[in-house]
Amino acid sequence: MTHKRVQFDFELEFTNGGGLQGQGFRLDIEGDAIDDRDLADYIVRDLRLLMAGPVRIMNKSIIDEPHKRKREPQPRLSGIVELSHVVGDGTVTYPGLPAPRICDYLSREQSRAHYEAGTEFQIARIDMVANTGTYVDCPFHRYADGKDLAQMPASAFADLDAVVIDADHRQGIAIDVSRLRGFEVRGRAVLLRTGWDAFWETPEYAAGHPFLTEDGAGYLRDCGVALVGIDSMNIDDTRGRARPAHSILLGAGIPIVEHLCNLSALPPDGFRFTALPPRFAGVGTFPVRAIATLGAR
Repeated sequence: MTHKRVQFDFELEFTNGGGLQGQGFRLDIEGDAIDDRDLADYIVRDLRLLMAGPVRIMNKSIIDEPHKRKREPQPRLSGIVELSHVVGDGTVTYPGLPAPRICDYLSREQSRAHYEAGTEFQIARIDMVANTGTYVDCPFHRYADGKDLAQMPASAFADLDAVVIDADHRQGIAIDVSRLRGFEVRGRAVLLRTGWDAFWETPEYAAGHPFLTEDGAGYLRDCGVALVGIDSMNIDDTRGRARPAHSILLGAGIPIVEHLCNLSALPPDGFRFTALPPRFAGVGTFPVRAIATLGAR
């Protein structure tokens, strides 16, 4: 069997300062090719680097050469923490968008006519816009040619290694690069804990909320994060018409989860994150049951 390896030069910047360079570096690969983003993740994992930030790949070529090492399996974790808001009839998520209407399509009383004595069911009807409660955005939300919920793999939303970055709104509502450095973020779900979820379902929730800046979004993209979540009304500054964080992250295929809650119950890292939406075609946003999974299993 012919084995393939990739040979390349690279430059890596650490989130807490400094950097690392490599020339003529070689790594084993599966198949005949590897893209730059996957290769950047591979370098960080293979070298067991911490605080890895942006990685630039140069002079990449694929060569025939026997493999040199085996990949180690990643540990799995368990234990559940709820990170989603409860949505009820009339819950306002985003001012200006209609609140959901939740009612019976078939009530228990009505169902009794269809079944034997003592047997009854309820079938609910829910009328709502997709941007309701805690929800995930995928590329189709922003780009007509982007992947919709049905096209995105489940792995983009489920069982992601995760990290919480403390971005307390009392220290400023703009989350820029200076507040993102010094964390291990590559290949992880990055959850921005602002504490703004305390204002959920109040008039204050939509006014002057925390947001990720354009340079902050670009930095996380360049660091190769898997997903970005925030416990605020929007990941962008809604005081203007531009939406750079959505444009940058979704343009790179990085999902966004908005309206998270309870992030204060999580440790800084050592857990996994899931925010799995249903597989609707032609839809770019939908509510999720977001959870953190804690503890070894």
